[in-house]
Amino acid sequence: MERRQTRGEWARHWQYEELPGLDLLRARYVRHSFPRHSHECFTLGAVSGGVEDVSTPDGVIQARPGTVVMINPEVPHAAWAGTPEGWTYSTLYPSVDLVADIAGDVTALRGTPAFAETIVEDTHTAELIRGVHQAAEQGNALAADSLLRIAVARLLRRYGATAPATPAPHAAGARDAALARRLLQERMAEPPSLERLAQELGTSPFALLRGFKAAYGMPPHTWLTNARVRRARQLLDAGSAPADAAVAVGFTDQPHLNRHFTRIVGVTPGAYRKERADRRADRRGGRGAEGARTYKTAGDDPA
Repeated sequence: MERRQTRGEWARHWQYEELPGLDLLRARYVRHSFPRHSHECFTLGAVSGGVEDVSTPDGVIQARPGTVVMINPEVPHAAWAGTPEGWTYSTLYPSVDLVADIAGDVTALRGTPAFAETIVEDTHTAELIRGVHQAAEQGNALAADSLLRIAVARLLRRYGATAPATPAPHAAGARDAALARRLLQERMAEPPSLERLAQELGTSPFALLRGFKAAYGMPPHTWLTNARVRRARQLLDAGSAPADAAVAVGFTDQPHLNRHFTRIVGVTPGAYRKERADRRADRRGGRGAEGARTYKTAGDDPA
């Protein structure tokens, strides 16, 4: 049963064993806001109450009931409440491979699929997205998988496009940004300062800052925080304790991880890990999905 949490906020970020290649988030946020970040997967969100303001490279959009937000992989975005009562929504995070498989079945798109629109009025698809959550939480694999594929296929047919090929970084600023990103990825736990990074690349700090933001939509330190949280998620998926994950990715301690992880993912690392542990236990015990478990978005972490 759903439990209201502190300040009226609650969230559940989880995976359903019968839907590989998909993460699900259902939540109500009031004061919580998401800083600029990006995902390796697609983001398909349907607001059922309140208003969510979403900052995208093209400006701020307002997601209301009846709309569907579609964000392509690696597109930087931020989000916050667009009204004092916050917003309630259901979001699907399908992998690139899953969307590509569906696109290959139902469209004539060639290359890597993407969505040409960021927000659309589409009440029916919004209901389908909520239906995926409901079916998954009830352990109805047939309905959850069917509704997922129908929703993604509908969006691809109506708003699908072929993602532009990533151009080779010919300009010096783009080359330096790509090299800086690789170095930050390699030295995630002990990154250099901006000045030292620029020195290694033979450029100036401000030139690197401009080039990196132009290439990836966020400055290097913001990108690194996002990359650390992604890596922490992988470690938590594999069963690592939050404290161990924090040290491994370069955060000072677990509270430091908690703060950034919660802001970007929408739930605490402990709640995220618990959902994965429960999923593994259900798989070992042959149990289906149980009723929704929800956790507060900040504060004490579930063990």
